Amino acid sequence: MKKYDLIVLGGGSGGIASANRAGMYGANVAVIEGKDLGGTCVNRGCVPKKIGWYASQIAEASQILGPEYGFDIKVAGFDYEKFRTSRDAYIQRSRDSYLNQFEKNGVEYISAYGQFVDDHTIEADGELYQADHIIIATGGRPAPLDLPGSDLLENSDDVFEWNQLPKSIAFLGAGYVAVELAQMYQALGVETHLVIRHDRPLRSFDQMLSDNLVKHMEASNLHLHKNLSFDGFQKTSDGRIDCLKDGQVLLTVDKAVAAVGRVPNTENLGLDKTSIELDDQGYIKIDDSHQTTAKGVYAVGDVSGKIALTPVAIRAGRQVAEFLFNQAESSAIDYQNIPTVIFAHPAIGTIGYSESEAKEKFGSDQIKVYQSRFFSMYHSAGNHRQACDFKLVCLGEEEKVIGMHGIGYGVDEMIQGFGVAIKMGATKSQWDAIIAIHPTGSEEFVTMR
Repeated sequence: MKKYDLIVLGGGSGGIASANRAGMYGANVAVIEGKDLGGTCVNRGCVPKKIGWYASQIAEASQILGPEYGFDIKVAGFDYEKFRTSRDAYIQRSRDSYLNQFEKNGVEYISAYGQFVDDHTIEADGELYQADHIIIATGGRPAPLDLPGSDLLENSDDVFEWNQLPKSIAFLGAGYVAVELAQMYQALGVETHLVIRHDRPLRSFDQMLSDNLVKHMEASNLHLHKNLSFDGFQKTSDGRIDCLKDGQVLLTVDKAVAAVGRVPNTENLGLDKTSIELDDQGYIKIDDSHQTTAKGVYAVGDVSGKIALTPVAIRAGRQVAEFLFNQAESSAIDYQNIPTVIFAHPAIGTIGYSESEAKEKFGSDQIKVYQSRFFSMYHSAGNHRQACDFKLVCLGEEEKVIGMHGIGYGVDEMIQGFGVAIKMGATKSQWDAIIAIHPTGSEEFVTMR
């Protein structure tokens, strides 16, 4: 039996971050991962999606804005095979960089699936591994849709495995995964349908964001189907997919993709042989310090039921390593005021309370809201104007900024620095004291009246 100071079960973002941080402090660390190193983010999520988002931006710029700026651009078409080759090469370089980091930090990589034998022993590929400290970072996966014919559907993982683009796609779901993928493929020239059960996507976000996103969608060629949910699917004679409601065919597409949430990867981990407990949704129970119900065993990232974002998993994993091997006071992190970007068209950035959340928690009389609209000069050369909308949510007489929201060109690169100000408790008057950078969209956040 091999013994380590730390075993990390799962080689995604959170697992890699915790292992490398522990290794930097001289800990003897092993990472056990049976699939692709890098997890969902690198292989089937953030990274390939962001590259596709950039590709769709280039498509929009060349076809719409280029001629308005005076460029005589003739787009012969989109070579998806070339795009995929370039994208996958970047992903492979990312995986290789993780192996290089492991070597640098003395982390052993075990390419196998691991299962608990007891609270501190894991079996992988017939070998036993033991450690006083274990971090579970096995992530999550797309949730299945349980309807007649739903075996015909694909999920967000499958999308990144396509060898060629379909002529038509239906994305089922109203969350950020469905929104990002639908708008990306629409911009790349695919007939794309986004099917949502209610009147708008992203309903858990500030309503200004979702309302304006709908306006942008309706101004594009994206087919947005509101207040609709299918109850079955069937294959056509030519291999396409019929989407059904009450026995009627409402839509026929080449591919249908379910993007209806995610579930934690807790099965097949041998947790029944440990004192690790799950909650009623299948997530691993943890306390504020990421400690599970088994002493010395921690869980970080999507598997813990916390905010399912790559940087959150990384931050949590590193903090646990800091606590275990660098005398940090705690392995807890602050899950409040986490900046978030949705790579929609245009991008969305958000931090803190939405307007409705703030009013519900503190009372409407304690909340003051500032809003502004700006038309980016990026779209100034022709008739294709695109509005950028911004909002600040402020609390009490001092007008502490407790929420910040924006949708528009460049918002994705604005939001991080403002997150520092909100984390520090800045007030509206302190924001007003900052001299704006002109002409930019970000100046709207410090000039609102």
